Amino acid sequence: MAKSLTVNQLFESHAEKLALEWVAGQSGGLCDIQFSIDVVDEHGHAEMPMVGHLNLIQPNRIQVMGKTELRYLESLGKNSYHDTLIKLFEEKPAFVVVADGATATSDLQQRAQQASIALLSSRLKSDKLIDHLSYYLTGLLAETKTLHGVFMEVRGLGVLLTGESGVGKSELALELLTRGHRLIADDAPEFSRIAPDAIRGACPGLLQGFIEVRGLGVLNVRAMYGDSAIKKDKNLRLIIHLKPIDDEDVRNIDRLVGSQQDEMVLEVGIPCVTLPVAPGRDLALLIEAAVRNHILRLGGYDAAQDFIERQSRLLTRGE
Repeated sequence: MAKSLTVNQLFESHAEKLALEWVAGQSGGLCDIQFSIDVVDEHGHAEMPMVGHLNLIQPNRIQVMGKTELRYLESLGKNSYHDTLIKLFEEKPAFVVVADGATATSDLQQRAQQASIALLSSRLKSDKLIDHLSYYLTGLLAETKTLHGVFMEVRGLGVLLTGESGVGKSELALELLTRGHRLIADDAPEFSRIAPDAIRGACPGLLQGFIEVRGLGVLNVRAMYGDSAIKKDKNLRLIIHLKPIDDEDVRNIDRLVGSQQDEMVLEVGIPCVTLPVAPGRDLALLIEAAVRNHILRLGGYDAAQDFIERQSRLLTRGE
């Protein structure tokens, strides 16, 4: 899946962090040129190199030139040198960065200006710059999906509360807030795949810090509970689905392992627990218990399996 942003947007948002300076290539409306990067293919692999050291065989979308690459260009004969520069800009990279605090040559500047391709420089070491760019671009260009629910941090774990409208997700979120847990997003959290097996959730800017509760309207969580009650983003580690059920449904639940399965979010399997909603049940307490139990599972402990093995040992001794 391809997504786009402008070189100018990237420069404005990360120039200070990446120690970037714009050297050449601002003519011809360059600042408005869009570039697309295919984040991953159907197997979760990058379809084309996103950023890396100078590569003319399999060109990167962002070509980084450190002192080693500049020395290589200087070592070429006159004809090979100019052919290499022509090839570099004919491939239409998103932009070119001269790293390691090196100075872009006048030939590079001239070619970038003629091709209307941004030529930037950075004081960072080329390897470090590539790592940082890859990290930032993965987040900026990641595939995203909006899910209906309340996304919270419970005991340090990113937990999405889902369920039908009116089931009580927002009221439950308020109860969790009073217990010291944190709100990330209400109603429409946005999730992005930042790695082959990692999903990160955040709140749309317009909704940040707000929660809507039937009968009370829109509430400002930061104003009511303080800055510590809000979390900017978090990796999604657990989904808890709230489901109203009748007595017959309760009888059909596996009492040993409960109701657990994986739910696919952007092609990543996320553990999902279904919690029955019924009068008299302390859902906030159950949410905390579900999270504690999941943390134990992440550490390699399975209570149901432990119970089965304990029962098996007891039966074996009794034979």
